[in-house]
Amino acid sequence: MQDLSNRTVGIIHAALITCKAVQPFLDTILPDVKVVHHVDDTIQNSNFACQPGVIPKQNFYKFATYANYLETAGVDVILLACSTFNRAVEVARPMINTPMLQIDRPMMDMAVLQGKRIGLLATVPTTVPASTQLLHLAAADAGKEIDVTTVLCSEAFAAIKMGNTEKHNELLLREIEQLSNKVDAIVLAQLSMSALEPELTNAKIPIFNSGRTGFTRIREILEAL
Repeated sequence: MQDLSNRTVGIIHAALITCKAVQPFLDTILPDVKVVHHVDDTIQNSNFACQPGVIPKQNFYKFATYANYLETAGVDVILLACSTFNRAVEVARPMINTPMLQIDRPMMDMAVLQGKRIGLLATVPTTVPASTQLLHLAAADAGKEIDVTTVLCSEAFAAIKMGNTEKHNELLLREIEQLSNKVDAIVLAQLSMSALEPELTNAKIPIFNSGRTGFTRIREILEAL
């Protein structure tokens, strides 16, 4: 494995909860990489205050501003660790020279190659429109046509926010069992859902989480620099 000890990743978080969620993947996939975290809980709070599909304009401005801060600090790649306003990366791209990635995009790219029927499992309602849009964008870029089946399990997010990972996983495993009979692959819409990964070793169909796929792609980007 290539030595990346001279590389730095900047991660922009829209909520403190994702800082904890990324750590296992940083430890296993990017153990030699320096990491700079930028957290702004006001982004998630204002996203949640809007109807699903509506993103406050100032949140796009905030992302571009934070990306500029990280670029000035000299990071080698910038990662957005939020699903709800994943479009912020594309909005900011003309302003930022540093490579940027939205954490969900790699799993979307992989999922659409598995078949036409894709399951989208989410725990936050505001994420559903953004993740559905990103799935269709990934499919279009791959020249694929897909049908998306969405399942929202808000109780699971409430559980993991309270630190009850066991309950979070139990609720989602129940939904996955039912959804697996209807689709060719499943994507887990939020980074916090990556906590479920150890429970999925015997899954019936491919199930992708953004932690594993996102940080694997980050490593590939860094090794190619």
